[in-house]
Amino acid sequence: MKAFRFLCFLLSWLQAGALWAGEPTEGFRVKSVRFYVQNDTLFFDAQIDYRLSARALEALENGVPLILEVHLQLRAQDAWIWEDSLVDQRLRYRIQYKPLSKDYFVTQLPDEGGRSYVTRDAALSALGQLEALPLISRDRLRKDRQYELHLKAFLDIEALPLPLRPMAYLFPSWKLSTGWTRWPVPR
Repeated sequence: MKAFRFLCFLLSWLQAGALWAGEPTEGFRVKSVRFYVQNDTLFFDAQIDYRLSARALEALENGVPLILEVHLQLRAQDAWIWEDSLVDQRLRYRIQYKPLSKDYFVTQLPDEGGRSYVTRDAALSALGQLEALPLISRDRLRKDRQYELHLKAFLDIEALPLPLRPMAYLFPSWKLSTGWTRWPVPR
């Protein structure tokens, strides 16, 4: 009987732990990518979920600007590793907390204006919405090949202020990245 009670306790504890775990509290994830054609150009939208670690949040709240980079490559699905990508592009964004105005400022680099947000969550959500990005002219895509978009978003620790970099290299909580994700391009 004691073994049965212990087993029931263990199962309920594991189930509660699984429910409590839910979604991860930190890390980056590409949630979706959508392709469309307009004026014979292939465009895409992407949604990226940015969940900063406690260390990154602390730096942001203390006025340290964080640079987030989105690296994208358009490649044929059967391409060899040494083959050039049709598109190889890096998009860089800065998020910074402004203590005097108590808002978050998001800018696409190199300084193409920007927008203020009242809350950090609103700024991170807006940062994760990539919309109407031109990818390639459709006439550059061969009809006999399948293509895919490789997408990776990460926190650029090389862009941190110099005194923070050693800590960023040492602690895994600074190494925030989606890793490479692949998205097939519809014909």
